[in-house]
Amino acid sequence: MSHPDIVESALGDESVAARVSLGDDFLFVTPTRTLVYRADSLLSDESIEEFPHGAERIDVSAGRRKATITLDYGLDGERSFTVPAKALDRALHPVLAGTLNASGVTDPGETVKETFRFSELTLVITSDRLVKHVGGAVWDEDFEEYHFSDVTDFAVEEGSVATTLVLTHDGRQERFKAPAERSREVSERLTDVLLAYHDVDSLETLRERFAVDEEESPSATMSFGEGPTPLSANPSELAESAKNATRHDDGGETGDVDNASVASAVDDTAATETEDASRTIEPLDAMDAAAAEGSTEPSEASAESDEADTIGTGDLLGPVDTAPPEPESVTSESDADEADEQLTALVAEVEALREAVEAQNERIAEQEELLKRLIAELRQRL
Repeated sequence: MSHPDIVESALGDESVAARVSLGDDFLFVTPTRTLVYRADSLLSDESIEEFPHGAERIDVSAGRRKATITLDYGLDGERSFTVPAKALDRALHPVLAGTLNASGVTDPGETVKETFRFSELTLVITSDRLVKHVGGAVWDEDFEEYHFSDVTDFAVEEGSVATTLVLTHDGRQERFKAPAERSREVSERLTDVLLAYHDVDSLETLRERFAVDEEESPSATMSFGEGPTPLSANPSELAESAKNATRHDDGGETGDVDNASVASAVDDTAATETEDASRTIEPLDAMDAAAAEGSTEPSEASAESDEADTIGTGDLLGPVDTAPPEPESVTSESDADEADEQLTALVAEVEALREAVEAQNERIAEQEELLKRLIAELRQRL
């Protein structure tokens, strides 16, 4: 396809990746820059503007007739150009694709399939990934990306005002909302690209593939052995072991123990365990006897005993709050939907006011231009 001479001169050796018609004007997008061609008209001569793709931020402001695309180059300042409002999406798509490529977000050979803008949410679907940006700008360096190699499932949750798109990425569910009237377009486009990437014909097949991969993958188990042997905490055993340990002539301790010492240690240990058991049983018998005898005494003794054995929790732990916890406030789905409706209505009202102001400004500009032409014609006649 032939291009105007001024465009051919500006292109040099670069090829045109996309060409967008803007009425009499054109938008030429190359891998490194965007060229805005303005045709010769009654008020201006033929011209061309160049916008590199190294922008850090892209903003869009749309009116009823005109829309402005602003590219922020950081320390180098901002530059902008206007396009017809009805051609905004067609013009923004290749510009955004070139910016993502120049910023290293997309790989060489990766194709940007679709761009969606919903208020403060921008979704860019490429052949290899989904790029999501939330904020007032269409795009800046604060974005999230989900590569399709780690996507194992995709689902849609219908809503009255907005539809939730659920993307399972790297074992986690990522949720983002789209307006109900365009949710089907987004879901179908995303599903088609996702299935094409994994070379399957349906989401069910995709789920089955990853389910089989999870079953066939070996479980990551680690053996720690049988663990350490428990240490004896009986002081009597430790004391007997210390007594029965033999020493060399030079005073060094040795690990060899004679049979007599072992037998003595076993007997002492058994005697100690028997004595401990008898001590344990005797208090139980004494308690039973005391209970039988105390059944005929007044209950005040029991009360005094309980009071003496009682430990105040306030002394140990300080003041204890016994008030029941307040129930957590739960926002119902209906409240969320109502808030979304109010927000949508407010955005629509602000947009209508903005369009009205811009329309008035355009009329004033047209009237001013008409007055200038009338003055010029009067001067020529005089």
